[in-house]
Amino acid sequence: MHIETTTARLRGFELSAAQFLRLALVSVAALWLIVLTGAAVRLTDSGLGCRHWPGCEKGHPLPAKDYHAYIEFGNRVIGGVTIVVVLLAAIAARRTPELSRGPRRLALAVFAGALAQAPLGYLAVKTDLRWPVVAAHLLLSMVVLAGAVVLALDAFRTVAGPAEPLVPTEVRRLGIVVAGSALALLFTGTLATAGGPHSGGGAAHVDRLWRLQPLIYVHAGAVAVFGLGLVFLLGYLAARRDRSPRLFGFGLGVLGLLVVQMVVGEIQYRTHLPWPLVLAHVGLAAAVWAVLVAFVTVLWRPPLPFEPGRA
Repeated sequence: MHIETTTARLRGFELSAAQFLRLALVSVAALWLIVLTGAAVRLTDSGLGCRHWPGCEKGHPLPAKDYHAYIEFGNRVIGGVTIVVVLLAAIAARRTPELSRGPRRLALAVFAGALAQAPLGYLAVKTDLRWPVVAAHLLLSMVVLAGAVVLALDAFRTVAGPAEPLVPTEVRRLGIVVAGSALALLFTGTLATAGGPHSGGGAAHVDRLWRLQPLIYVHAGAVAVFGLGLVFLLGYLAARRDRSPRLFGFGLGVLGLLVVQMVVGEIQYRTHLPWPLVLAHVGLAAAVWAVLVAFVTVLWRPPLPFEPGRA
């Protein structure tokens, strides 16, 4: 009887959209953090600090008293916590009646993407950090982070109320192009890292990609394409900022964060890529990507507070 009562309570358990929004934001934060800790593993040459998986060494699941092992194992622990958080968000989405079918499916897709990071991490260790596997590991993290951002915005739009798009379809399509160029920018960034000095494996032999200098130029070209597209988009919003001052302000925030990231990128290059600066560069790149995805999502599906004249 007690079991049946508990089961009935669980079946009747529901969340409000506001409660789900808080959980969705925690998911975004966790997915950003795992990008940062994953980068720390590579930049501190800790990628092979644990040669076994999921434990650290064969017969020794916990790391020995070794700097690199602690960093690598710590990243795995944070990855496990992140998977649990996004699983809870996926379950919670199904228990939030105000959410439509789209956000519920997206929450499940975010969980699947986060879960797929585990076998990719295993492959990275087993292949001695071959650059295509490591690059795929990072890029999947960015895609999953983008999905979590869209999910959080869907929840916010449910809480605050929906508004009609504030810009023409052509401008919204330009936003998609800018987001696509940002993804290409992230890809060229992984190529530059693959050709750089931070192999992730320390003294161990790790497969490298080509030479660093040409890859830096490719990455810089991608930065230029992305920057021009974003400036053109903001120019349109600036000319019509009276129609949506908050949307224009949001775009300026994206641009400001991008400028900070570019400055850090230039400094790290001129100071011969010290790993703390490279780590800051990666963290800012993930933040720029997340905020840009949010900005483009608002172009297409703005919440009510973005309408002109809203308090």
